[in-house]
Amino acid sequence: MKIERELLKGVLPLAVLRLLRQRAMYGYELVEEVSKRTDGVLNLGQSTLYPLLYNLEAQGLIEGEWNQTDSARKRKYYKLTDKGLKRLERDLTQWEALVRGMGQLVSDAPQARLVANPAW
Repeated sequence: MKIERELLKGVLPLAVLRLLRQRAMYGYELVEEVSKRTDGVLNLGQSTLYPLLYNLEAQGLIEGEWNQTDSARKRKYYKLTDKGLKRLERDLTQWEALVRGMGQLVSDAPQARLVANPAW
């Protein structure tokens, strides 16, 4: 399922920050992990991910560090900063409230209306 770009605007930074709370990751690893952990619902392309990473870094929410891998290849690993952790905690609280509210709204809607108007 393809999710509209406008809906993803606030979700993608949250997804990246959430993954980086676990451990530092490089770009392609983030792309793969987001897709895997969301069953493909959130698919990030590199053209979406890297501007997002640069933006999060500019805000001081993450920081990148170049590391050499076993194959002698350099990769930039991103990790969450203290400021990023605080932002993540705030955003997760808001996200949980939003999901709970939308869940109630959707579950209260009559099934017939959902089927008759799939855009609902």
